[in-house]
Amino acid sequence: MIPHLRIARPVSDLGRAAALYAGGLGWIELGRFGDHAGFDGVMLGLPDAGFHLELTRRRGHPVVPRPTAEDLLVLYVPDATAWAARCAAMADAGFAPVTAFNPYWEQRGRSFEDFDGYRVVIQRDAWRPDREAVSTRAAPA
Repeated sequence: MIPHLRIARPVSDLGRAAALYAGGLGWIELGRFGDHAGFDGVMLGLPDAGFHLELTRRRGHPVVPRPTAEDLLVLYVPDATAWAARCAAMADAGFAPVTAFNPYWEQRGRSFEDFDGYRVVIQRDAWRPDREAVSTRAAPA
């Protein structure tokens, strides 16, 4: 069995965030919930993909986002035309272009930030573990 990845991200404005991410990433709403133990949420992704992004808010408890410049969602888009279209969609949806903290992402990608300060990288490449992995040994602590 292949596990399914769920990335949960608290947001300050659930409706705005759902529209932003759906428009920018080209994902669809896979599900939503309301007042589940005081939480509301929207799940975005692609049908039959092995992942989804969950955006949440807790009623009566305003979120104070604390992302860093290294808290990234990275979307790999190898086709140059599709990559340019996705970058344009990110800007059109309302993401702000930013300079990546890690210069690696500037080589073949473009970074964007949402209104809560969370970042998304649109990488013009296919992900391959052999390219990303420099070493199989653990880094020193």
